[in-house]
Amino acid sequence: MAVKVMGITCGRKNSNSEILLKEALMYCEEAGADVTMINLKDYHIESCTGCTSCTKGMSQGKNTGCVLDEKDDKKKIMDVMLAQDAVIFSAPTYDLMPTAEYLMFGQRSLSYETSFLETIGAIEHKDRIAGLICAGGSTRAWQSMALEAMQATMFTTDMQVVDMILATRIPGRAQCLLDEKLMARARKMGENIMKAVNTPPEERGWLGDEDMGWCPNCHSNALVLGEPQWDGLHYPVECQVCGAGGNLEQTEDGRWKFVIQENGYLKDRTTVAGRAKHLEEIGQTQGGFYADPEKQELVKQRLEKYKNKQFKGI
Repeated sequence: MAVKVMGITCGRKNSNSEILLKEALMYCEEAGADVTMINLKDYHIESCTGCTSCTKGMSQGKNTGCVLDEKDDKKKIMDVMLAQDAVIFSAPTYDLMPTAEYLMFGQRSLSYETSFLETIGAIEHKDRIAGLICAGGSTRAWQSMALEAMQATMFTTDMQVVDMILATRIPGRAQCLLDEKLMARARKMGENIMKAVNTPPEERGWLGDEDMGWCPNCHSNALVLGEPQWDGLHYPVECQVCGAGGNLEQTEDGRWKFVIQENGYLKDRTTVAGRAKHLEEIGQTQGGFYADPEKQELVKQRLEKYKNKQFKGI
């Protein structure tokens, strides 16, 4: 059976994000993959309502799905996407981050949180890999949260990111076609995706640029000061994306690097076990609230002050 590879983009038709994605997918197709591609601009996606009914159900051992499943195309796309062996995502960068169309799609995936659903026995585990492409008109300084924001949407559906490309300084429509090195790099992503797909899951690893990012675990470029977690776990420095914990250490040549400490992978969001720790947190914080009638009554009473307060609109 042929390997299944899907491309999902949300850029303008026949412009940089879509072209770079197609270049990667063309390699996959030539290598024998069954390729599917969609542009989110052709579909209707509602924004998450924040109702938390999906996580509330999962914390109680139930797979309730999303309240919006019948109102837009998200489920239609996810039914196909989750059956793939690999998915390449591509988005333009707006104001340091990927476009809101992509983020709206990605942030609607909570009801498909594979680690939660696997924990409660609702689904069986499936190994999937992903490649990420972001394209923008400036250098990384103006795309500083682009790939990181896309990475943050990979955890819920258990996508192991094996390669990423940040395409810079291509503000014009289809301008990427003038950069032969960039186009070759996009094709290389397709090669890396096929290599990963044909590698046993337990042996898969990072195939992108070796020195990419601060974090040696997920290769993101974003670190933050750590803070005590709900269970008391604390690291001096954390990867903002994957949650790996450790500290900065200076090398002999005077440079700094992020070193993950021995227990620094306990809440690694790239693993099912690490994300399952978050389910425990949700169970304690959200479950503790909904299971306490006194707290709910107190909130109900205090809410009246704000329900009845109105300001003029426009």
